[in-house]
Amino acid sequence: MDREKLRVFLNSLGPLSFIGFILLQSLQVVAAPVPGEVTGLIGGYLYGPVLGLVLSTLGLTLGSWLAFFLSKTFGRPFVDRFVSKATLDKYDYLLHHKGAFLVFVLFLIPGFPKDILCYILGLGHLNTKEFLVISTVGRFAGTSC
Repeated sequence: MDREKLRVFLNSLGPLSFIGFILLQSLQVVAAPVPGEVTGLIGGYLYGPVLGLVLSTLGLTLGSWLAFFLSKTFGRPFVDRFVSKATLDKYDYLLHHKGAFLVFVLFLIPGFPKDILCYILGLGHLNTKEFLVISTVGRFAGTSC
Protein backbone atom coordinates (compact mmCIF):
# COMPACT_ATOMS: atom_id res chain seq x y z
CA MET A 1 0.00 0.00 0.00
CA ASP A 2 1.30 3.44 -0.92
CA ARG A 3 2.08 5.61 2.11
CA GLU A 4 0.94 8.80 0.40
CA LYS A 5 -2.43 7.29 -0.62
CA LEU A 6 -2.92 6.08 2.92
CA ARG A 7 -2.10 9.54 4.31
CA VAL A 8 -4.52 11.20 1.87
CA PHE A 9 -7.24 8.68 2.75
CA LEU A 10 -6.86 9.25 6.50
CA ASN A 11 -6.82 13.04 6.05
CA SER A 12 -10.01 12.78 3.98
CA LEU A 13 -11.80 11.38 7.03
CA GLY A 14 -11.39 14.72 8.80
CA PRO A 15 -12.14 14.48 12.53
CA LEU A 16 -12.81 10.75 12.13
CA SER A 17 -9.24 10.15 10.98
CA PHE A 18 -8.31 9.04 14.53
CA ILE A 19 -10.92 6.29 14.38
CA GLY A 20 -9.93 5.40 10.83
CA PHE A 21 -6.29 5.09 11.86
CA ILE A 22 -7.12 2.93 14.89
CA LEU A 23 -9.27 0.66 12.70
CA LEU A 24 -6.51 0.47 10.09
CA GLN A 25 -3.99 -0.56 12.75
CA SER A 26 -6.45 -3.17 14.02
CA LEU A 27 -7.11 -4.52 10.56
CA GLN A 28 -3.42 -4.81 9.74
CA VAL A 29 -3.03 -7.13 12.74
CA VAL A 30 -6.01 -9.34 11.92
CA ALA A 31 -5.64 -9.47 8.13
CA ALA A 32 -2.13 -8.01 7.63
CA PRO A 33 -2.76 -6.13 4.36
CA VAL A 34 0.14 -3.78 5.11
CA PRO A 35 3.14 -4.11 7.41
CA GLY A 36 2.54 -2.51 10.82
CA GLU A 37 5.72 -0.48 10.59
CA VAL A 38 4.33 1.41 7.58
CA THR A 39 1.08 2.38 9.28
CA GLY A 40 2.90 3.22 12.52
CA LEU A 41 5.19 5.65 10.70
CA ILE A 42 2.20 7.26 9.02
CA GLY A 43 0.54 7.66 12.41
CA GLY A 44 3.61 9.45 13.74
CA TYR A 45 3.72 11.68 10.66
CA LEU A 46 0.01 12.59 10.79
CA TYR A 47 -0.53 12.91 14.52
CA GLY A 48 2.94 13.52 15.93
CA PRO A 49 5.12 11.10 17.87
CA VAL A 50 3.12 11.00 21.11
CA LEU A 51 -0.45 10.93 19.80
CA GLY A 52 0.63 8.71 16.88
CA LEU A 53 2.12 6.24 19.37
CA VAL A 54 -1.02 6.26 21.52
CA LEU A 55 -3.38 5.80 18.55
CA SER A 56 -1.13 3.13 17.08
CA THR A 57 -1.02 1.25 20.39
CA LEU A 58 -4.82 1.43 20.69
CA GLY A 59 -5.27 0.02 17.21
CA LEU A 60 -2.63 -2.67 17.69
CA THR A 61 -4.18 -3.68 21.02
CA LEU A 62 -7.66 -3.90 19.49
CA GLY A 63 -6.40 -5.95 16.55
CA SER A 64 -4.28 -8.18 18.79
CA TRP A 65 -7.25 -8.85 21.05
CA LEU A 66 -9.45 -9.64 18.04
CA ALA A 67 -6.93 -12.15 16.62
CA PHE A 68 -6.54 -13.72 20.10
CA PHE A 69 -10.33 -13.81 20.59
CA LEU A 70 -10.97 -15.40 17.18
CA SER A 71 -8.33 -18.00 17.90
CA LYS A 72 -9.75 -18.76 21.37
CA THR A 73 -13.29 -18.93 19.98
CA PHE A 74 -12.77 -20.96 16.80
CA GLY A 75 -9.68 -22.95 17.77
CA ARG A 76 -7.04 -24.74 15.78
CA PRO A 77 -9.00 -25.26 12.52
CA PHE A 78 -9.45 -21.49 12.27
CA VAL A 79 -5.81 -20.71 13.10
CA ASP A 80 -4.61 -23.29 10.58
CA ARG A 81 -5.95 -20.97 7.85
CA PHE A 82 -3.54 -18.22 8.89
CA VAL A 83 -0.57 -20.00 10.44
CA SER A 84 1.42 -22.85 8.93
CA LYS A 85 1.90 -26.10 10.82
CA ALA A 86 5.67 -25.50 10.82
CA THR A 87 5.19 -22.14 12.54
CA LEU A 88 2.77 -23.61 15.07
CA ASP A 89 5.24 -26.41 15.82
CA LYS A 90 8.00 -23.83 16.32
CA TYR A 91 5.97 -22.10 19.05
CA ASP A 92 4.63 -25.28 20.62
CA TYR A 93 6.23 -24.38 23.97
CA LEU A 94 4.08 -21.24 24.19
CA LEU A 95 0.95 -23.30 23.60
CA HIS A 96 1.64 -25.73 26.41
CA HIS A 97 3.14 -23.39 29.00
CA LYS A 98 2.16 -19.90 29.99
CA GLY A 99 5.62 -18.55 29.22
CA ALA A 100 4.35 -15.04 29.96
CA PHE A 101 7.82 -13.51 30.25
CA LEU A 102 8.96 -15.12 26.99
CA VAL A 103 5.81 -13.87 25.24
CA PHE A 104 6.48 -10.36 26.56
CA VAL A 105 10.06 -10.48 25.23
CA LEU A 106 8.79 -11.61 21.81
CA PHE A 107 6.47 -8.58 21.68
CA LEU A 108 9.47 -6.34 22.30
CA ILE A 109 11.46 -7.60 19.30
CA PRO A 110 11.13 -5.29 16.27
CA GLY A 111 10.14 -7.15 13.13
CA PHE A 112 8.98 -10.25 15.02
CA PRO A 113 5.67 -11.53 13.54
CA LYS A 114 3.50 -10.41 16.46
CA ASP A 115 0.29 -10.65 14.45
CA ILE A 116 0.76 -14.39 13.95
CA LEU A 117 1.81 -14.68 17.59
CA CYS A 118 -1.60 -13.34 18.65
CA TYR A 119 -3.33 -16.17 16.80
CA ILE A 120 -0.94 -18.74 18.26
CA LEU A 121 -1.39 -17.45 21.81
CA GLY A 122 -5.16 -17.80 21.50
CA LEU A 123 -4.63 -21.55 21.37
CA GLY A 124 -2.58 -21.58 24.56
CA HIS A 125 -3.05 -21.08 28.28
CA LEU A 126 -2.91 -17.30 28.58
CA ASN A 127 -6.21 -15.78 29.62
CA THR A 128 -7.51 -12.62 27.97
CA LYS A 129 -6.38 -10.29 30.75
CA GLU A 130 -2.84 -11.70 30.76
CA PHE A 131 -2.70 -11.50 26.98
CA LEU A 132 -3.91 -7.90 26.86
CA VAL A 133 -1.42 -6.72 29.47
CA ILE A 134 1.52 -8.52 27.86
CA SER A 135 0.69 -7.60 24.27
CA THR A 136 -0.19 -3.96 24.98
CA VAL A 137 2.81 -3.22 27.17
CA GLY A 138 5.09 -5.24 24.90
CA ARG A 139 3.93 -3.55 21.70
CA PHE A 140 3.99 -0.10 23.33
CA ALA A 141 7.49 -0.58 24.73
CA GLY A 142 8.71 -2.09 21.47
CA THR A 143 7.21 0.73 19.41
CA SER A 144 8.41 3.58 21.60
CA CYS A 145 12.01 2.36 21.87
